Amino acid sequence: MKKVLAFGALALLLVSCKDKEPQLQYYQTPFTYDIVKVQEPPQTNEVRNIIFMIGDGMGLEQVSCAWVLNHGKLNLDNFSSVGLSRTWCTNELITDSGAGGTALAAGQKTGYSHVGTAADSTDLYSILVDASKLGKSTGVAVTCHFADATPCDFCCHNEFRYNQEDLIADYVTCGVDYLAGGGLDWFTVNRTDGRDITKEMAAAGYNVALTEEELMAADLPVVGILSPDNLPVALERGDLFRHMVARGIEMLSKNENGFVMMVEGSCIDDWLHGNDIEKGMEELLDFDRTIGDVLEWAAKDGHTLVVVTADHNTGALTLQDGNLEEGIIGVHFASDSHNGIAVPVYAWGPGSALFTGIRENEDWGKLVASFVK
Repeated sequence: MKKVLAFGALALLLVSCKDKEPQLQYYQTPFTYDIVKVQEPPQTNEVRNIIFMIGDGMGLEQVSCAWVLNHGKLNLDNFSSVGLSRTWCTNELITDSGAGGTALAAGQKTGYSHVGTAADSTDLYSILVDASKLGKSTGVAVTCHFADATPCDFCCHNEFRYNQEDLIADYVTCGVDYLAGGGLDWFTVNRTDGRDITKEMAAAGYNVALTEEELMAADLPVVGILSPDNLPVALERGDLFRHMVARGIEMLSKNENGFVMMVEGSCIDDWLHGNDIEKGMEELLDFDRTIGDVLEWAAKDGHTLVVVTADHNTGALTLQDGNLEEGIIGVHFASDSHNGIAVPVYAWGPGSALFTGIRENEDWGKLVASFVK
């Protein structure tokens, strides 16, 4: 009798769940694009340059949605080696961009909200510091403001990611040759201490560029702060981010010792937090277009390792409907926050054959750093 009642309750539960199917968001992008097709250089080539690209909040489901929107093709399809990254941090199963990005930047897990510091709050130094010590040039290009977690993971040190005045001040002495992103207000008007960090960076030897035109004309070292906060959304900024990345590569690659550059599609995560599939996907598609630009340059160079991953997954997004031929997706968000699902790691170029399997995020960071020689 108890079994009959149990099965009856289960049947009622299944019927109830079916009646409460989630409301889907549908989207079709107004822009699609052709992907690049590049020939990968020999694995035996020397790795002189590393371009480390991070799609903030970009899990396999987000990539799958973008793939459908662009009619079954992405520049990520070029990558010969693929792995998975576990993203938990030392004191939380579900990480944030501070701890997740620091593990990638410095090869060590840390506590939630830490940026460039260990769990005990001692400073951790990113691969950009290692590269600079070896005479390589270094760069960072992001779509967010410079007080956001991921660029700070690579350039700054603080046990709490929202100590943003202190973090912005760290850029004065970070030593990175090429900095491009947003957040002018964090350098000036949003400060409670009265400091103007743009003037301090100029006094430290940086060329300060406040427009795209100024950034394109400036010499190294340069900090390009091209918006008051984050950059304009992808559908409004056009090719700005792609130009920022291309300019960085152009200048950094003049160093015969090579360079290391971190490139972040930062605002994928922001719009996934808001469950805004339109803006989130356009940020991801712009990130993929930028990946295509990077691959084209790297294929010509022949000595550049390109690694693409995410710091964590955002939105509990599921692709539940759509049409590949028409480029339409129907999705459901189950969360407005991060989750603990492993994220993809893609690698292309000499050394990429090692980037397979399932590893901790800190181990992927250590592997990238092992090519900084």
